[in-house]
Amino acid sequence: MLESTRAVRIAAVLTAVLAIGVAFGIRALAGGTLFSNGPLQQNTGTALYASAVYAGVVFLAPRCSPLTAGAYALAWCWAAETFQLTGIPHELSRYSLLLRLIFGDAFDWLDIAWYPAGIVPLVLLELLVKPRRRAA
Repeated sequence: MLESTRAVRIAAVLTAVLAIGVAFGIRALAGGTLFSNGPLQQNTGTALYASAVYAGVVFLAPRCSPLTAGAYALAWCWAAETFQLTGIPHELSRYSLLLRLIFGDAFDWLDIAWYPAGIVPLVLLELLVKPRRRAA
């Protein structure tokens, strides 16, 4: 069991690194700067952020079912997006790039729709790959 938990955590870290790398790669190739916000950069960045959040949930709770992990990841993403309505993330992003990457900058309804696009494929993939537990 310990070995499978370790394997799940390693896969989660690799997934997060891949998602973040692809997001930054798209921004670099399509826009040239970290703060470019064309539709391609914005929408893929939002979906890949959600993928990284899902990977983070799986890392923290490797025994969690894919559907539960997906629900937690989506709840985090939607909560972070809603938090942007307060203006606090916008203010914090002026002082910290890391906080800008975690909490965003400004609320966008389109982001609400793009978060599931980054989470659902990983949930489905994990459901397909994860071995089914047999009833005792």
